[in-house]
Amino acid sequence: MALGLATAALLLLVLLWEVARPRLAHAVTLRRVRWSTPARGLEAIGYDPGRERRAEQRARALLRSCVNDEEWAMYSDLGFLRVWGGQTNVLARAGESPLRAGAAVGDAPPAPCAPYAYLIYPHRPIVAYVSATGALLSEYCVAFPDDSKPFGSPRLPDSDDVLAKWLALVGDERRLIADANMHLPGRQLDPDAVRRDLQRLARWERNRAGRERPRADTLPVA
Repeated sequence: MALGLATAALLLLVLLWEVARPRLAHAVTLRRVRWSTPARGLEAIGYDPGRERRAEQRARALLRSCVNDEEWAMYSDLGFLRVWGGQTNVLARAGESPLRAGAAVGDAPPAPCAPYAYLIYPHRPIVAYVSATGALLSEYCVAFPDDSKPFGSPRLPDSDDVLAKWLALVGDERRLIADANMHLPGRQLDPDAVRRDLQRLARWERNRAGRERPRADTLPVA
């Protein structure tokens, strides 16, 4: 009797094992894949977690070599660049882009205190504004994808994105504005935040001018 029960219990265990074995094998295999695939994948593509940081460092060095000292200091201190509008003969009106006013590109080069200017942010729209009043004109959405291989991605490093916009504005302002998606202020950027940035820029320029102005006691005596 006992031998029969033992035999029946053994057969039951064998049957249960045969039923459960495929599921256990699948679970073990899945666990191994989950642990090993990321490691193999990262090793295969040579992934370097510091690549993005070094790319931004190289981008900052390239930006530094292209802009002047004031623009570099502005970007370093404030996180954005100001570019004067190239059409100094066009009167900017609040709510209307100077480049949509129907005038031809001016012959005069960009100069400080131009009627309008732009703020360039990394991975955000370019903002046009009236330099005399700070009235916001338009937002211009442009994109410069990273086509480098094998790590190409939809986003350039921050400083490369700023440099690409700066070069486009300085090199061919009309073309950039014509190709960009233009929106009224407030479509993507908070107008109050942009106005605060303009106030920060004004304070920054006053402080910089004060530091660079020679003191009376340091002037040479005639």
